[in-house]
Amino acid sequence: MAKTSREQARRAKLEGLKAGQVCKGVVSAIEPFGAFVDIGGLDGLVSVAELTWAHADAVSDIVEIGQEVTVVVLGVDLDWERCALSLKALYPDPLPEFARTQLGRVVAGRVEKVVKIGAFVRVNRHCVGLVPWSDLAGHTTDPSESAVQAGDEVVVEVVAINLVKRRILLSLRP
Repeated sequence: MAKTSREQARRAKLEGLKAGQVCKGVVSAIEPFGAFVDIGGLDGLVSVAELTWAHADAVSDIVEIGQEVTVVVLGVDLDWERCALSLKALYPDPLPEFARTQLGRVVAGRVEKVVKIGAFVRVNRHCVGLVPWSDLAGHTTDPSESAVQAGDEVVVEVVAINLVKRRILLSLRP
């Protein structure tokens, strides 16, 4: 069976892509697992993990259908005829800089959510850390009995940062 000219053009585009290449495209679809970006007749996937350095609750919080974006090609799979793309690869990882400048400091933040293990606090645009439950409510395990609630402004100390696991440990300050 002969391939159509559209399929041939798509295959040629795919074969011309190289890892590390920067392309312009348009968001063509949004799914729970990521966004598809049309880069000249070929849809590549930007997975949720490659959308942004910051935490996002939904793909639609980061991009919208029809939005023009610049992406980096992470890889090309000629057998499956698909490519992996990244938005965040265009920007440096903010965590090492945060670790270099904020470790041991007392900073203001906003509680994003309270869960059984503690409270997640946004300490800057890209970084969210955990205040462990032991800092919040003594010995209770009920998040409703926490000393803080989602939306509260708090002051925390940046106690530890694990760059490998990408975790920030915070301590609530009075």
